[in-house]
Amino acid sequence: MKFALFSLIMNLPNALTGESFTQQQKFQQVLDQAVLAERFGFDAYGVGERHGAPFLSSSPAVVLTAIAGRTARIRLLTTVTVLSVLDPVRVAEDYATLDHLSGGRLELIIGKGNDPRHYPLFGISEEEQWESLDERYGLLKRLWNEEEVTWKGQYRPPLERVTTQPRPYQASIPVWHGSASSTLSTELAARYGEPIFSSNTFHPQAKYKALIDHYRERLAYYGHDASKAVVGAGAGSLYLANTKEEALKKFRPYYDVFQSTDSAQHNQSPFRGLEDNVQNGPALVGSPESVIEKILNYHEAFGHQVLSISVDGLSAAEQLEQLQMFAEEVAPELRRRIKSTVWEPAAEVSPALH
Repeated sequence: MKFALFSLIMNLPNALTGESFTQQQKFQQVLDQAVLAERFGFDAYGVGERHGAPFLSSSPAVVLTAIAGRTARIRLLTTVTVLSVLDPVRVAEDYATLDHLSGGRLELIIGKGNDPRHYPLFGISEEEQWESLDERYGLLKRLWNEEEVTWKGQYRPPLERVTTQPRPYQASIPVWHGSASSTLSTELAARYGEPIFSSNTFHPQAKYKALIDHYRERLAYYGHDASKAVVGAGAGSLYLANTKEEALKKFRPYYDVFQSTDSAQHNQSPFRGLEDNVQNGPALVGSPESVIEKILNYHEAFGHQVLSISVDGLSAAEQLEQLQMFAEEVAPELRRRIKSTVWEPAAEVSPALH
């Protein structure tokens, strides 16, 4: 198994100390966190996209470019790029530039996003989100793969013989499809024969398993080899301690603060509290042994090769502690037990499915 650390750059006062940070301080913390992720052997670092408080991650391309300058090996992910509201020409240009500046370490995860506040900002209704995503992604692929593109659609002005610059550094920038709530996302991924990344954050395992199963079924329908399906999955927040009881006690204040935010309320999680989330949901809170057991259980259901985790909201000292503990006591066992073909040295990009 491979591992990605990601951040939505959530800027809330510390749940234990009340300490707050300026936006500048928060950005510096994210840069430091990415450096730590590379130091501790994580395979990728991701920055999500949100367009409202408490998140500062409205410009992932800019943040990832800064991270590229501070790191040398780690893959750089967008978790996710909200392509349903973005101009594909601008996306093609920005991320091709980042691809060059990172030496070809970029991978895009695209999606509609799960925060409805971005739709009025960019002039798209929530009802149009899937149609918009489909159209914009079709154009983005053409802009990266073709020159002198002529195109006409609904969600931006027509193009006449356009070649975006710069051209991508990689022969083909890998694209994953973020999947959280609808078979429309898994359908789009299957049609193109590209990997999916399940959010696996707010609901019980069965909801996400159904979407992943649908993805594999539709891969076969479109003529791709479903046995080669590439799946990544997120997880609930990470908090490790010597015992599960200790982890629950220490993490509870952080959990309660986040659950009170508008963003968390929008996702309408069915869990009745932290214990319910840990028992019946994706939260990775417990001893290293219990967290390994839980990840293996989810792998049996999902068959995923990549796991993403987050330590957003914790103090800087706790972030360091958690990342080191995960890298030393959890990741090695999962690497040993779960095979992953993603990001192998011999394969510079994640495989398309043919």
